[in-house]
Amino acid sequence: MRNLLIFISKYNAFFLFLIFEISSLVIYIKYNSFQKATFINSSNQVTGNIYGRVNKLNQYLALREINDSLVKENAKLHNELASSFYADTAAKHEVTDTVFHQRYTYIAAKVINNSVNRANNYITINRGSNEGIAKEMGVICSSGLVGIVVNVSPHFATIRSFLHKDSKVSAMLADTRDIGSMVWDDELGPHTGLLIDIPNHVKPHVGEDVVTSGFSLWPAGIKIGKISNLKAKSGGFFLNMEVALSVDFSRLEYVYVIKDKMALEQATLEAQQKKDE
Repeated sequence: MRNLLIFISKYNAFFLFLIFEISSLVIYIKYNSFQKATFINSSNQVTGNIYGRVNKLNQYLALREINDSLVKENAKLHNELASSFYADTAAKHEVTDTVFHQRYTYIAAKVINNSVNRANNYITINRGSNEGIAKEMGVICSSGLVGIVVNVSPHFATIRSFLHKDSKVSAMLADTRDIGSMVWDDELGPHTGLLIDIPNHVKPHVGEDVVTSGFSLWPAGIKIGKISNLKAKSGGFFLNMEVALSVDFSRLEYVYVIKDKMALEQATLEAQQKKDE
């Protein structure tokens, strides 16, 4: 308190000048209509700019909630796609009874770690076994195919990105539906994959879509990319071609983990077949 009083007494002339200056401005503006109107307009403009900036800040802070809401809504829409269902059809006495059952469901998750510049790249998400995620589940995003779940804990999961030297996905040309395999090599970079084992009688064209075939962990028709080069490495009796990937892995924020309700039944049957062989 003593220091404050010393400070005020030391600079009393400045404080008196400030008080008189503010008082004179108030009187000048209050009793002159033109200056009063100018001051009000200026203050309204300043206040409006402040409100505008505060509103933009609030909108920015709300983006996370908006994104989470949109991702959940997208997962719901994925669950309602026709490709998520299968038809249970039985013909009896020339009457066909068809009932559609849900096969695929989608679990939304946020990417919390990711790599794109290695030979073997992985992604970590903030969902795990507590949300129903398990190993060997396919993963997509709004742009297309992402990878496969390889490890799971109660609250997290790691995904083997398509940008991995062991990636091999059953794929097909969207126009002709000819089937091959999508693979990746770090020499191609993070934006390009290789479609291999397409029969050499097929006539693909640059710009043709490449999608999942439905013979693996993903429903048929999930986008992988577009053919960008027909003159890739020679495949002998088969065609190999470069594909511009539809997913920009460096900008992944949200993904959808695909839960196939019939995966265990199919895997058990196929394992028995291998055992019989």
